[in-house]
Amino acid sequence: MGKLDGRVAIVTGAGRGIGRAIAIAYAREGASVVVASRSQGTVDAVVAEITEIAGIAGEPAAVLGVTFDVGAREQVQRMVDETVARFGTVDILVNNAQGFGTPAEPQASPGYIALEDFPDDAWDHTFRSGLKGTLYAMQAVFPHMRERGGKIINFGSGNGIGAMKGTAAYNATKEAIRSLTRTAAAEWGKHGICVNVILPTMVTDSARSFLDSRPGIEDKLIAQIPLRRMGDVDRDIGPVAVFLGSSDSDFVTGQTVHVDGGQILRP
Repeated sequence: MGKLDGRVAIVTGAGRGIGRAIAIAYAREGASVVVASRSQGTVDAVVAEITEIAGIAGEPAAVLGVTFDVGAREQVQRMVDETVARFGTVDILVNNAQGFGTPAEPQASPGYIALEDFPDDAWDHTFRSGLKGTLYAMQAVFPHMRERGGKIINFGSGNGIGAMKGTAAYNATKEAIRSLTRTAAAEWGKHGICVNVILPTMVTDSARSFLDSRPGIEDKLIAQIPLRRMGDVDRDIGPVAVFLGSSDSDFVTGQTVHVDGGQILRP
């Protein structure tokens, strides 16, 4: 018996990094998983990986791949509708997707833009793909969770708490997501919906791009982490997301969970 047997989970931004690790961890724990992301290629790759895992276990793969734009409400709604058409409901929503740059020139990481020079298009794209995309997905799954409860996991960032210079839009949208999370936990608790936010310090493709663009920052960052390492998405994020998606966390809501090796303790 897996911790998530019988549950249906949507994971956005599941084509790589943190989202991929969570999607795979959920599949291993018995959930039916919707791999949702912008790129068809990465979605197909993760769906194939989950299908292979199921095949090794001698079970049919309960997985659905969906490509969508997290910043477009109608596409988010379509993604949820496809999930319900395939699996009947939604029990877990993981809002991991986040865009950087602009729609015309997407970036792998927030990069560095001085606050006084921050352009509207980059600001708006960051908020639309982060804060608004998170809200759209929460609103879309709510009718399916209202009667039976559910788990929603959002993502914040240490950049927001630490006020990282040069990433104002990302900082602001991630802190707004934390506020949205607490508000939803307060309003939707009566429906048995638990809403929490994870703040990770992980090595991902976007994190690697960000670190490589700022020579020396990785060593400085690791020196500020009590456990003296960056997190690994499979080892460190997957199990926490399983906990927050399972019945083990039924009395946990409105919380910020720091999966950061103690980085929050830095002066």
